[in-house]
Amino acid sequence: MFILIGFLIGFMAAVPVGPVNIYIISQTLKRDFFHGMMAGLTTALLDLTYCLVALVGFFHISVNITNYGYWLKIAAGVVLLFLGLKLFHDAKVFKFGVREKDAVIIKSPRPLLGVFLLYISNPSLYAFWIAVAGFVTAHGLLREGFWPAVFFALSCGLGAMVWYFFLVRIVSHYQAKIQENTFKKLLWVLGIMLVGFSLFTFFKVLTGK
Repeated sequence: MFILIGFLIGFMAAVPVGPVNIYIISQTLKRDFFHGMMAGLTTALLDLTYCLVALVGFFHISVNITNYGYWLKIAAGVVLLFLGLKLFHDAKVFKFGVREKDAVIIKSPRPLLGVFLLYISNPSLYAFWIAVAGFVTAHGLLREGFWPAVFFALSCGLGAMVWYFFLVRIVSHYQAKIQENTFKKLLWVLGIMLVGFSLFTFFKVLTGK
């Protein structure tokens, strides 16, 4: 039962539109299914790790990190701003290369690094997984012990991975049907959304919220 609960939590936590989802979509559009899925798998792995850390009782790690919430928010704003401006630049210079199925794809670790920076600089994600750990333990949905925590965290990661697979698959499916100008407009829109998240983050820093 707790495995199903973990799967649903991981899946639903990944669904809301936010910086990570936007970044994964942009990588799929700019590159291909592989790079988008690499970013999605990285996020799912980070979800799994944070969930497991919270469940096994290392709450002091998260508490100590939240003491640096001010600086983490600034870092998150800078990362979001940088990625948003990068999308603006990509929208200007983007051109379709060879789109045939047998084209050679140059694989890059950039999507992995980008989503990693987005994740670790977001203080709310620490709080979310601590809240999840508190909820499932307080309501008796998860037995105490290391292995139940491991399987619950794995199920959360699997739920997130399933969402990202469907997201990237849908985007890559329509990628071949999108014209170059439409691609550029989509990259502009995604860049505006990331910059918007960045400005919102800086606003929260300035207002102390």
